[in-house]
Parts: sequence; C-alpha cells; structure tokens
Amino acid sequence: MNKLKKAPDSFAGLFSWALYDWANSAFFVVIQTFVFATYFMGSVAKNDTLGSSQWGYTIGAAGLVVAICAPFVGAVADQLGRRKPWIGWFSLLCIFATAALWWVEPSQKFAMFGLALVFLGTVGSEFAIIFYNAMLPDLATKERMGRWSGWAWGLGYAGGLVALVVALFVFVDVDIPPFGLEKASAEHVRATFILVAVWYFLFSIPMFLFTKDRPKTGTSLLGAARSGWKQLVDTIKNVRQYRHIVRFLIARMIFIDALATVFAFGGIYAAGTFDMNEKDVLIFGIGLNVTAGIGAALFAWLDDKLGSKKTMMFALIGLIITTAGVLLVTTLNWFWGLGLALGIFVGPAQAASRTYMARVSPPDLENEMFGLMALSGKVTAFLGPPLVGWLTYVFSSQRIGMSFIVLLFIVGLAILYTVPEAKEVQIGLEDS
Repeated sequence: MNKLKKAPDSFAGLFSWALYDWANSAFFVVIQTFVFATYFMGSVAKNDTLGSSQWGYTIGAAGLVVAICAPFVGAVADQLGRRKPWIGWFSLLCIFATAALWWVEPSQKFAMFGLALVFLGTVGSEFAIIFYNAMLPDLATKERMGRWSGWAWGLGYAGGLVALVVALFVFVDVDIPPFGLEKASAEHVRATFILVAVWYFLFSIPMFLFTKDRPKTGTSLLGAARSGWKQLVDTIKNVRQYRHIVRFLIARMIFIDALATVFAFGGIYAAGTFDMNEKDVLIFGIGLNVTAGIGAALFAWLDDKLGSKKTMMFALIGLIITTAGVLLVTTLNWFWGLGLALGIFVGPAQAASRTYMARVSPPDLENEMFGLMALSGKVTAFLGPPLVGWLTYVFSSQRIGMSFIVLLFIVGLAILYTVPEAKEVQIGLEDS
C-alpha cells in the first residue's frame, strides 16, 4: 500500500496545494470563458454561427477524451504511486498550448490552429485536476479535509478573477496597451494568453516544492498499465462493493450538469429576459464567481462540522430556491440579488463533492476514483444545454426552458439523499 501516513501536511504544504487551484483557474476563466473565447468568436472564426459550433465541438471533444481516458489513467497512476509527475506533465501541456495561442492572429486561417491548442489545453488542465484532487486525502486529516477543499475551491475562484481583472484592465480594455503592443493585430489581446501561461506556471511551483507526494512504487510504466487495467476491470466487476460511490457519482453527474447549464445560459437569460448588455453580463458573471468563491470558503467549515453529504444537500436546496426565484422575478434588482445569492451555493456543491470522494475512496484506488468522478462530470455535459434550448424553442419562453435546471437540481438532491454519510463509509473501509 502506497498511502502516506495520515499525519497532516504542514501549513506550507497544504497552502501550496490549494494555490494550484489559483493557478489552474486562470485557464478556465480567461481562455475558455471570457477573453480567448470572445476573441475567437469575434476575430478568428468566419462568423458567430460557425464559431459557436466549432467551439462547442472542440470543448466537447476534449471533455470526451477526458471522460473516456480518466478512469484508466487514474488506475495506472495508482500503480505508480506519485501524483506530481502526472500533474506536472499535464500542466505543462496546458501551459505550452496556452502560450502558443499568441500565434493565433485575427484571421480565419488561424481558426483550426487555435481550436487545436484549446483542445490540448483543456485536456491538460482537466487531467491535471484529477491527480491534484486525489492528493487531498493524503494531505489533510479527516477533520480538516472539508475546509481545505473549500478554501482551495474559493482560492481558485479568486485566482481566476484576479487573472481576468489583470487581463482586462492591463491589456485589453486600455487606450494604449503596455510594452508597445499593437491593437491592429490584436497583440494586446493575445498577450493575455501569455499572461495565463506564465500565471499558471509560476503559481504551480509552490505545490511541487512544498507539498508531499506519495513515494514511487518501483513499478514500470508498462507494468502499471497492465495492473491498472486489471484494477479498473476488477472495480467494474465488483461494482456492488462501491454502490454508494456509484449513487454519489450519478447524483453529482446530474447536479453538475445543472450547474454547467446555469453558467452556459446565465448570460443568455440575463440578456434575453432583462435586456442586459454585454458589459452588464460580464459584470454579473464576475459577481457570480465572487459569490461562488465566498460560498466555497465559508461553507468549508460546515463540511467538516456536518459532513460532505449534508453540505451538498444544503447547497442544492439553496440552488433550487435561488434558481426558482431567478426564474420567477420580473425586476432587474431582484434578478441581481437572487442571481448573486445563487452563486453562494455553487462553490460548496462542488467543493463538498471533492471532499466526499476523498473521504470515501479506498486508499489504493483514489486516482481511479477521481478519474471516475471526472467521467461523471463529463458524460452528460451535452444534455443540459440542448434540452434547455429545445424547451425554450418549443414554449417560446426562456423561463420555461431554464426551469429544466431546477428539475435537474431536484433529481440530483433526491438521489444524493440515498447516499450514505462519508463517516459510515470510512468506518467500513477501516474495518476492511
């Protein structure tokens, strides 16, 4: 067994681990959501329709690769012991792909090149997070695992927002760009991609220097691949032993799909129903991320006090109430208030799900289990948005279309209710 002794890591080690969330989030916020995504649609793609289609296929293909490969790669990593090399190589894949976006000039001929880089960056960042998450059980005690997961998630939201603010107000939204960058060739925008690559690299370093890792097992890569495949097959054969994890992953699959749909359609709903312009939508998106980060950090204490399952259930109830409220109100002020309140429950639902998996995973299967959790987060990611779009079209109402999200939260909550508390599972693991 390769598991570290359950002595807690030093504060420096834990904070350095949490800081990786700060580093990694810059890619998702600046590249995937705001700056590069907008730049690609407006300056690189042939038109909005084709650009949206190409972007969706690219992100979807990257998610499919992660979903299919993550459980096996995680099982192989379980045989090798160390997590940092996996995090390091996948992080470098994302970093180099992001830096190379500098060469995506504002021309249609760079569209496929840019999409290929986004694909590689997404695959690298998503895989790195799997092994990063799997480190948590070895670093924090059971009594403090929830708060560190929540703090790290909150730090991730903060890091992404700070990187976005620097990108927007130092490079993009300025009259005279720094370093002699030319607006005519969009160098001031493209420089933000270099910023993200440097940001990701620099803030990842502390984790590699100060955070503990498991020792090597001495197994060769080929031997680990064979053993990892056998481990994965055995897990599938003995799935009844892990039925509590299966139920949890199904519940998480549903409510994570709901959350993804909220973020995918939140801006569209705000613009279509309340006539918010692009700047207002951007400010609302930033505010939503701020409240999500605050919620993840504050609810971290609740995770350790009441347990991960209760924290997730409380967060889902909050999401059901606030989402329903957002769909019922007719004034902009109420939309702002309830919309930002919704964000408070987003972070805890995500952070507590990471803690729950960390607490219930068998010691020698943690990478594989977090790989399965990555699978659960991707396998139905394509369902929510199309169904919301279809319902909106059929009923000619954004409110009716978005109401499907509330149903997803309710179903996820109902299934989660049947999942045992993490403490009950931990007792079983210790007895076995």
